[in-house]
Amino acid sequence: MTNNVTSVFLLGFPNLKIFTFPFFSLLVLLYCGTISGNLLIMVLYLVSKTLQSPMYFFITQLSLCDLLLTTDIVPVLLHTVLYGGSSITLIGCIIQFTIFATSECSECLLLSVMSYDRYVAICNPLRYHSIMSHALCMKLVCTIWLIVFLVILTHTLTIYNLDFCGPYIIDHVYCDFEPILQLSCSDTSRIHTQGFMLGSLFLVIPFIVIVTSYVYIVITILKIPSNTRRHKAFSTCSSHLIVVSVFFGTLIIVYMFPTGGESLTLGKVLSLMYTVLTPLLNPIIYTMRNKDFKEAYIKIHIESMFLYT
Repeated sequence: MTNNVTSVFLLGFPNLKIFTFPFFSLLVLLYCGTISGNLLIMVLYLVSKTLQSPMYFFITQLSLCDLLLTTDIVPVLLHTVLYGGSSITLIGCIIQFTIFATSECSECLLLSVMSYDRYVAICNPLRYHSIMSHALCMKLVCTIWLIVFLVILTHTLTIYNLDFCGPYIIDHVYCDFEPILQLSCSDTSRIHTQGFMLGSLFLVIPFIVIVTSYVYIVITILKIPSNTRRHKAFSTCSSHLIVVSVFFGTLIIVYMFPTGGESLTLGKVLSLMYTVLTPLLNPIIYTMRNKDFKEAYIKIHIESMFLYT
């Protein structure tokens, strides 16, 4: 590997001018909200006995992905916005991409597993607890993290072994796949092929699983004679459906959008959707629309008040 590039410069949003401080302040608020919301979900799951179910276990893993993504992207982004750019070592840039890819791919697989969980709960409720046992859930989650880590690590090592000779400027808000490859003077056709295969594995296949699961879920719900039971059944998977729509929708728009000119700025803004906004929306959607989370929070809040009085 030949490296004429030892550090790179992230441009971010270089022309904010008078909007720099308001945008920085907004990002700080979103960052604090994301960290607090996802930590709250994880703490509630650990201390509340009423949340010990497969669905809430998967939600905590989703929160872990969001925390990993947020702490990887936002601190560097804050520095980039405040100072009109940010210098980062090439290794640091590749590490940032590795963590980003790991969290995003893990979230794709987790969302597909969660859709299967909702499928079993609605289409086969009598066998739900026997099928979605704690042992199976643990195996699924461990398998997801292990597979994603090994695949992304292998892919990252291939990128690291490229020859990098410039330019050293990345016109993006973080170190993404394509901007890193643009720094290389090696033949990147093989890496692009690998990237396409990984996209199929971690984006297309989970999306097909999710769509298939919800087709069967909708068919089953429509067969329920009672409107009350039908509404109740749909409400159990509505939060997950909203999260899936936001997450996959922004990913598809960003990575199918042309890069260049005015669309480059739009691509940066859309990138903030799934790196900054989606990790904030996930805990809001799952807690505000979920009675169990609300009751667990109120119960723990009351218990803590009695404890300190």
